[in-house]
Amino acid sequence: MRTVALIALVLVLSFGCRGGQRSPTNNSSGTNPDPQSEPLTLHRLQEDTFRYFWETTNAVTGLAPDRYPSDSPASIAAIGFALTAYPIGAEHNYISRDQATDRTLATLRFLSSLPQGPGLENAAGYQGFFYHFLDNQTGLRSQDWEVELSTVDTALLMAGVLFAQGYFDGQTAAETEIRTLAEALYRRVNWPWAQNNPPLITLGWKPETGFLSHDWVGYNEAMLVYILALGSPTHPIESEAWTAWTDHYADDWGGSGPFEHLTFGPMFGHQYTHVWIDFRDIQDAYMAGRNSDYFLNSRIAVDAQRQYAIANPSGWTAYGSEIWGLTACDGPGPFRLQFNESTREFRGYSARGVAMTHSFDDGTLSPTAVGGSIAFAPDIVIPALQAIYDQYGDYIYTGYGFLDAFNPSFLFNVTPEAGRIIPGVGWIGSDYIGIDQGPILAMVENYQSELIWNTMKKNPHVRRGLERAGFSGGWLASSGP
Repeated sequence: MRTVALIALVLVLSFGCRGGQRSPTNNSSGTNPDPQSEPLTLHRLQEDTFRYFWETTNAVTGLAPDRYPSDSPASIAAIGFALTAYPIGAEHNYISRDQATDRTLATLRFLSSLPQGPGLENAAGYQGFFYHFLDNQTGLRSQDWEVELSTVDTALLMAGVLFAQGYFDGQTAAETEIRTLAEALYRRVNWPWAQNNPPLITLGWKPETGFLSHDWVGYNEAMLVYILALGSPTHPIESEAWTAWTDHYADDWGGSGPFEHLTFGPMFGHQYTHVWIDFRDIQDAYMAGRNSDYFLNSRIAVDAQRQYAIANPSGWTAYGSEIWGLTACDGPGPFRLQFNESTREFRGYSARGVAMTHSFDDGTLSPTAVGGSIAFAPDIVIPALQAIYDQYGDYIYTGYGFLDAFNPSFLFNVTPEAGRIIPGVGWIGSDYIGIDQGPILAMVENYQSELIWNTMKKNPHVRRGLERAGFSGGWLASSGP
């Protein structure tokens, strides 16, 4: 499967072919028995997806569940997306600015109050980083499994924290406190401590075993880690870290002609950092040498995914010009079953996508791969969202927007561990995942108003991080805040 998918990518590129207390609402269940009774508009998609964050996040602590409605711990990355969601809600009058202020302030106060330390228990993090998953009630390290102190999830959280700091610019006591707490949370992250193999940054750390054995090297979602670490006013890493990060791009660059770009299989890797940073027309040394930029690179990645679905080398059901979307998501597995006269692997939650160094495709598609890419390629994404809604909306679109994933090829007489099989339709996931809902909501906003991008452009830490990584041009050429 990996070889077939990789060959298809090369052809395409060459020839162009993650509970708690909830606020009362009109629809707290998030269900919609007849989704197609209303047309799918970007306004509706954004409002429904916003309501996911507003209604599933704990109003007192700000803890956001990793997934819903399944029981799950809180996800610090999902909190970062939730903090990004509240200003969007206020801008569109889904909630008032005062409501957004109150929820944001409650979240930052709670995060600031959580204990940090190296022990096995009674800590939410260490060295300013937070554990990947936190207990829904206490906010301490989740005891469901041996959870790591996560550098990338902390970065996603801090991006939301800094966005809140920039958005709430009023002189009220509450908005002033938001800015103060946000600054303190960001300043205490000790990025050099996480450089177990300098100048690179480790994926994480566990009190039981120490640093994880792998470091973040490009190209993937950890661009955000390095930019925030380079921009720290208190614990910055050295500029050489960005060079070390980009030194590994050679493994991921592929294709030729107009489709030549940095590949990364799951679409989330092309989305996450872009939620908060506008990469249009700004370049580091690597992209300048390629006569490209990271925004254009993501645009090409979207087009390549669509072309891969059109080519459909593995013969999956429904793939085509408007039905596509590979990323990390839920799935119907784990199974090994016969499909089109060959044995195929079907996974549960897994990274899916097609790239130069790693590929996996089991016919499972995720709306976040599409919706989270709207700012890059609206001409491709908007028809795809509409087609997915028209063909599968009765099953995958409910009161909180699109469920996480679906697989039209999975029509086997088996019982999946999660989700359900609908005869004639395929496997349908049963959960929303916070880190997949977030890019849909945020990137629709960036496409429509550039709210998040424009707010973050004013942040001196983000500017400093980009400049120390060697970025120049575009909006960076203007005077700083």
